Amino acid sequence: MHIPNPVLALFIGAVFCASAMAQPCTPKISAEHLVSAGKLQMSINPTLPPQQFVDEKGELQGLNVELGKAIAAKLCLEPVFMRMDMPPMIPALQAGRFDMINTGMFWTEERSKLMFMIPYGQQAMSVYTVPTSPFKITKFDDLAGHVVGIETGTYQERKSREFNADMVARGLKTIDFRTFATASETTAALRAGQLEAGINIDETAITFAERGIAKVWLSGINGTDITVTYRDKTTALGAAAALNELKAEGTYDKLFDKFRMTRLKDTTNFAIRGSGPAPK
Repeated sequence: MHIPNPVLALFIGAVFCASAMAQPCTPKISAEHLVSAGKLQMSINPTLPPQQFVDEKGELQGLNVELGKAIAAKLCLEPVFMRMDMPPMIPALQAGRFDMINTGMFWTEERSKLMFMIPYGQQAMSVYTVPTSPFKITKFDDLAGHVVGIETGTYQERKSREFNADMVARGLKTIDFRTFATASETTAALRAGQLEAGINIDETAITFAERGIAKVWLSGINGTDITVTYRDKTTALGAAAALNELKAEGTYDKLFDKFRMTRLKDTTNFAIRGSGPAPK
C-alpha cells in the first residue's frame, strides 16, 4: 500500500482549498442590465460625512460607501465608485454613465418617475452657524433677510426655497441664498465670513459641530426618506433583494449604528417606491 508524502499531501490540500476559495460567484445581474458587465458603477459625492467622505489617506469612507460595497457583494458584482458633484448626477444616470446614484438622494414623487428609487434611510435638514456667531436662530423664519449657504441641486435647496417663498408670501424678507457645489465649500465660506448661516443634512451638520467648526441651531427639519437610485429596473430589484438580505443578517443595522445614521422607519421590506421611468 502506497503512503503519500505528508508534505505533498498538505500541498495538494492547500492548492485544492485555495482553488475552491478563488471560485468567483456568478453575477446576479446580467450584462445587458449594466453599464459594464460584472460591475456595479456608482456615482458618489464624498463631501457629506458621515454619509460619504474622503479620509486623510484619500480613501472613500462612510455609510453609503460600505453599503454600496455590501450591495455589490450580494449581487456578485465589482463595486466601482465615480466621484462627482450632485447636480449632474441625474442626467448622467439617465445617459447611462453609471448604474446607481449612491448619495442618499431624497425621495420625491417627481424623481421617482425618472429613476428606480429604493428608500433605505431617513434624513432631515439642519441650520447652523460658526460657533462664535452672534446670530441666534430659533426658527426657520429667523433666516429672513440673511445670507445663507446651501448645496446646489439638492433636496435641501429645493425645500429651503419653498420655505422661503412661503415666508415672502407672509411679508418677511427673502433669504439671500448662496449656492455651493459641496457641503465643505459651504462651510468654508461660512468660516470665511461670507455667509451668516448654512443649511445641510442633520448628520453632516452634527459632524461639523463635533469638529468644533459649527453650531447647530435647528435640526430635524422636513425629515424624509433617502434612497439608492438606479437606471435599470432589474438592477434595482436585485439591489432591493440585497438590502433585504443585509437587513436579515444584521449588516444593515451594524452599518447604521457605526455611522450614526437614521434607519428607514419600516425596514420589513426594501423595495422600489414609485413607478420609475416609462418603458422606452
